[in-house]
Amino acid sequence: MSSLNCSRLTMISLVLFVLIIGSANAQLSTSFYSSSCPKLSSTVQSTVQSAISNEARMGASILRLFFHDCFVNGCDGSILLDDTSNFTGEKNANPNRNSARGFDVIDNIKTAVENVCPGVVSCADILAIAAADSVAILGGPTWNVKLGRRDAKTASQSAANTAIPAPTSNLNTLTSMFSAVGLSSKDLVTLSGAHTIGQARCTTFRARIYNETNIDTSFASTRQSNCPNTSGSGDNNLAPLDLQTPTSFDNNYFKNLVQNKGLLHSDQQLFNGGSTNSIVSGYSTNPSSFSSDFATAMIKMGDISPLTGSNGEIRKNCRKPN
Repeated sequence: MSSLNCSRLTMISLVLFVLIIGSANAQLSTSFYSSSCPKLSSTVQSTVQSAISNEARMGASILRLFFHDCFVNGCDGSILLDDTSNFTGEKNANPNRNSARGFDVIDNIKTAVENVCPGVVSCADILAIAAADSVAILGGPTWNVKLGRRDAKTASQSAANTAIPAPTSNLNTLTSMFSAVGLSSKDLVTLSGAHTIGQARCTTFRARIYNETNIDTSFASTRQSNCPNTSGSGDNNLAPLDLQTPTSFDNNYFKNLVQNKGLLHSDQQLFNGGSTNSIVSGYSTNPSSFSSDFATAMIKMGDISPLTGSNGEIRKNCRKPN
């Protein structure tokens, strides 16, 4: 074979390699639906705004759904699936049972989106957009959401039970679980700042407010008034993750940690003499730094193992495979 033919073959192989790598890494795009569904952004935003106007807590609930989706086999909309005869889904896994909420809002968004561009937009992308809208509506940062995810056809309760960090986790466990999905210890602290909004159930913080010593005593007393020490009593009673402004996306979460007023054990672990103390301290005094880093970290989390191209599907109903 001539050297010219060899060089041509080499060039063709190189081009194919670049195309394959490109298709694997460059599927998500902020303009993915710009021509196929130009009204997508406004359609999602108006439905999210309506839901939050009806109940301010819903913004935190939708944001949490996106976290819990991405941590289990990637951002593929699997958390939205109901159980079927073929699989047991994620909704009744330990981190989600009696606490994951907002599924009806996602259904409403899907219905609205299907009305303007049927069969085009995935439930996984709808969840990603809704999470970003929730943060913005509650006063947090904005970012351009990368899109082009497709929906999983299955879900795994066992994966959800093992992949989502528990509120009882210590810093080493949190760091390793975030690392397992490609997120750094800085991302861990930044994304934990989502706990500046929302509520937690008594059962998730009972052990902390009665048994731990790295907690402000008056804060512990306040929380004990609505969370009895006896297991099974008041388990579902709610407390704000951020005592000051539970429906405003700000940096008070980090101010609370510096004062030993983190509600969850996993929260206070971020400021407990360990490697992440300095990041928490920085965010507690620099809200703009937290805002910009949070937007960056959310984009990074949204890149976790998406289904793209011919993988997965575009579900007609977010609760069940086609």
